[in-house]
Amino acid sequence: AASDVYKRQAKEHNQMVAALKRGDQVLTQGGIIGKITKVKDEAEIELEIASNTKVRVMKSTIVNVLSKT
Repeated sequence: AASDVYKRQAKEHNQMVAALKRGDQVLTQGGIIGKITKVKDEAEIELEIASNTKVRVMKSTIVNVLSKT
């Protein structure tokens, strides 16, 4: 059933988000690619999106890990 697919996708997303760490290159829902410079807490990370340009991002908005450290 469709609900099973959504549950599986949600579980996979939760596992991916829980495994995020400093140095990972990630893609946000907004299409921004950046490198994690700090995992602030269970909900928030800091991304470097350009030289000396860091933004605070909610972990739940990460859609893909492009490269792991």
